[in-house]
Amino acid sequence: MSAELAVVRRSGLVESRHLGSLLALDADGSVALSLGDPDATILPRSTTKPLQALACLTAGAPLTGAELAIAAGSHTGEDAHVDVVRRLLDRAGLDESALQCPVDWPEDEATRVALIRAGAERSAVRMNCSGKHAAMLLACAVNGWPVGTYLDPGHPLQQHVRAVTAEWTGAPVRHDAIDGCGAPLFGTTVRGLATAFRALSLATDGPAAEVAAAMRTHPFFVGGTGHQNSAVMELVPGAVAKGGAEGVIGVAGPDGQSVAMKVVDGSPRATTLLALTVLGGLGVDVSAAASLTTLPVLGGGVPVGAIEPGADVLAWLAGR
Repeated sequence: MSAELAVVRRSGLVESRHLGSLLALDADGSVALSLGDPDATILPRSTTKPLQALACLTAGAPLTGAELAIAAGSHTGEDAHVDVVRRLLDRAGLDESALQCPVDWPEDEATRVALIRAGAERSAVRMNCSGKHAAMLLACAVNGWPVGTYLDPGHPLQQHVRAVTAEWTGAPVRHDAIDGCGAPLFGTTVRGLATAFRALSLATDGPAAEVAAAMRTHPFFVGGTGHQNSAVMELVPGAVAKGGAEGVIGVAGPDGQSVAMKVVDGSPRATTLLALTVLGGLGVDVSAAASLTTLPVLGGGVPVGAIEPGADVLAWLAGR
């Protein structure tokens, strides 16, 4: 059964409802909030990228700083992002033709308009997952693994990603799928994502701490200009945040409080608002990110309502 996570209120009337599952862990690791079915199998989509980056790192890929952040991110295709992706490919002895993610326009509007005006075409390097793909290719290159089949689920790298996913979520892989970018995608649970993000946030040494530090230090490379994941990490000190397609997100505060969710209708529009609202309820100072928790509903270009936490979330907050 799904819980009411968020509502869309227009002119005083609830116009739409977002249902789903959500799990929040307190600083001590105890369950602070459980809504819906957090143990149902979900596809984590790009929310799993920090774990894929961790797998590349533990497989021996020499990733640091912005390179590690972009491996854990979904970038907006700006020139600075492309420069890092190309640097990763160059270090692997490869060029852009090795990328097996789909061609795409950059998500950043200004960059997209500039490219179109210049007569450019869609390219794989501008696709939001190219950082992850380049990191995977680098991991293959340093291990002598085949680069032409790096997206095969049976490839040594992808088997390592599978094992890392199970280890850090604390649950066996529930389902094998293919993500939108063509990479293998390993099913887990909302509880597993909350567990993994808490562990990343609390890591003090080793590869996991390196991934978290890269994301915190270089949030622009996890997303980009105007990207909500980047904004969360810029505005909430010590936060680690990564959303994915189809209404999935994982966010952790600096002291281990974490929240993960899956919205069943696939809409991500309320996920950041909900994650910050719940983290605030757990004692994380999210005041600097107030702009991310205000989502107006417009009528004629002016606010006539808002997207708000749903009844189940509000009831929990009222009891805190």
